[in-house]
Amino acid sequence: MLRQAVLIVGVLLLFGGAIAAGYDVAGLSLWLLIAGGAMTVGTLCERVLYKPLLPKNPGTGWVKTEERFIDPDTGKTVDVFYDPRSGERQYVSQAPDRQ
Repeated sequence: MLRQAVLIVGVLLLFGGAIAAGYDVAGLSLWLLIAGGAMTVGTLCERVLYKPLLPKNPGTGWVKTEERFIDPDTGKTVDVFYDPRSGERQYVSQAPDRQ
């Protein structure tokens, strides 16, 4: 819900910047285009940068690291797995009974 609201505000700022540019209001249009663009691109790219928690271990070839933390959103313990071939990391949410 919050993600959608931020995306809507970002797009509205982009439209406002385009309208202000049409009326040749340089300072305002530049500010609106930069702020709206940053909000829109940031909201759309956020899903790529922050990986979701997996419900189970990723499988063979993955190495469990020493890293472990409590996810602030779910309150669950999260283990970090690493793939030595690609360098990719996966975050696995542990069930309360497996802590």
